[in-house]
Order: sequence, then structure tokens, then C-alpha cells
Amino acid sequence: MVQCAKRGAGWLKLNITVIIPTYRRVNDLLNCLDGLDQQRLQPYELLVVVRSSDLETKAALDRRAGALGGRLRIVEVNQPGQVHALNTGIMHATGDIIAITDDDAVPRPDWLMRIERIFREHPEVGGVGGRDYVYHNGQLIGGEKKNVGRLSWYGRVTGNHHLGIGEAREVDVLKGANMSFRRAALRGLSFEHRLRGTGAQVHNDLDISLSVKRAGWKLIYSPEVAVDHYPAVRHDEDKRGIFHPEAMTNAVHNETLALLKHLKAAQRPVYLIWALLIGTRAAPGLVQFLRHWPSERRVAGKKLLASIKGRYEGWQTWRRNSDHAISGPQIRLQ
Repeated sequence: MVQCAKRGAGWLKLNITVIIPTYRRVNDLLNCLDGLDQQRLQPYELLVVVRSSDLETKAALDRRAGALGGRLRIVEVNQPGQVHALNTGIMHATGDIIAITDDDAVPRPDWLMRIERIFREHPEVGGVGGRDYVYHNGQLIGGEKKNVGRLSWYGRVTGNHHLGIGEAREVDVLKGANMSFRRAALRGLSFEHRLRGTGAQVHNDLDISLSVKRAGWKLIYSPEVAVDHYPAVRHDEDKRGIFHPEAMTNAVHNETLALLKHLKAAQRPVYLIWALLIGTRAAPGLVQFLRHWPSERRVAGKKLLASIKGRYEGWQTWRRNSDHAISGPQIRLQ
């Protein structure tokens, strides 16, 4: 349950800016826009961030120029990567709340209404996220989890956002396909520009979540704040479901950098020891390597090497900055 006092909560609705970063996934994006067009609470503005070179997407958006009562705006970027797209979108946003979803997700009709209500009734909440119902080949991934979006004392991150059940509650981490932030909570922050990758830049949601939490705001996960998520092809080195050494190294680098930034000094060596000796299936250490060796053989060894490389390079990136709390250029909010 959300343990927040309603301090001075008014009944004046908050304006919501929705940001969608997109790249070469036109049909998915149009489905997402259809979902936003059906919202019970319409967004104050909708910013679709698209690369200048993505002519097909820009042409499709031009044809939808009148969507959502003219509240659709196209924001062009020249630099690849989700981090730059999100930071640019936030700089152009003017709403009280900034809601972010993926171009391959379709928000349910009450998505914005539920987000707005939580922020309005709980002024100490800086971020709100919810369940993304994930579909593979048209089939919903089943399962239920109560442990969602948690960071352990030794640095293990538990996701499960796509399987969360139960009441709204405070968490440590929100998921990028379904996360929103109070505009005031993002003041002085930015998505981490040192994250690697030319597309998704995995774990950018981990870093921004921990940044908002460290600034003193609460993060709330509510399964009722829902989107339907249809993971689409990625046009970068990170191909879904296919092992790619560079993609794994980048992902582990990004996770390591984010956690070293936000863990306390005494926790960092514990985290690195745990990560290298044990790790997870997605970022294996020695124990996970031994566990999966019988079934994966040489691939298991390649994953271990990519993971160790990512840990080392993430540590190097973190160590090079004399002020480890700095995440990059601050977003200039309008």
C-alpha cells in the first residue's frame, strides 16, 4: 500500500506530458499513439522524439499531425541512443508530470488517469510506474510476482515489473516502458550520458530511478498503472533473445556504472565481489557460469567473459569521474 500522507493535496488536475522515443518502428508507434488517443485523461502534450534520418517515421507522424487534438509534437534529434532522445524530450516538455513509454507499448485507457491521481494525492511521490504486460508472438507472458523493482543491500536488482501484482507500494526502480516523474523531481537531473549502446542503452531507467530516489522523492509501483508491451526489433547491437558479446558488455557496464554511482561506499566492494563471484543469469559471475555450463557450454563461457569485461569497464567509467554523483549535463526544464 502507498504509505504517503495527503499533505495539501488539491483537486486541480496536473498536466501530463507524454514522451515516446522512437526509431524505425512505425507500425508499433502508430499502435502506441492509438492507445494514447483513447486515454480517459488526455495528455497535455505528446512529444515523439525521432531521429532526423528516420524519414519513414517522420512521414507517418506528419500524417498524424492532427492526432490528440493537435497536442502531438515531433522533436528531432541527430544523435543516436535513447538517453539523448529522453533528455531532449524532457527539455522540451512543459507538463507538471512527464510520462514515458516505449514505442512498442500500448497504454491502457486509464493509464494517465491513474498516474495523475497518484501524483496529485501524494505530493511526496516523485516517480510512478506500473505493470507492462509483455507479449511474445501474441502470447502474454504469464506469472505473478509481489517482489518488484527492489535493490538489495549488496546490489542485486529485482525487476519483475511485467509480473507485478498487489497494491501500490514504494519501490527502488521503475521500468522504462512504463514510468513517469514529477517535473520538479527531475530538476537538476538527467539520464546518464555515459551509458553505452547506440539504441536502447539498457539500464537508463535504473539510473534515473535511483537518482530521483536519492534526491528524496518516493517511487511508487502500481500494477493498475498498466501498458501492453509488444517487444519489437531493436535496430542496434542489442538484438532481443540473441546473445551478442558487445550488447551484454554494454548492458553490464551500464548496470555497474549506475549501481556504483548510487550505492554507499561500504556497499560497493560487496556488490563487486557478489557480481563477480555469483551474478545473475543476465550478467553471470562464476557461480552462474558453472550453473549454465552443462546446457550452454561455449556460450556460457562467452557470457562470463562479456560480463566480467562489462563489470571492469563500468568500474573504470565510474572511477574516471572525480565526482561520482554527477550524471552528466543537467536538463534545462522549460
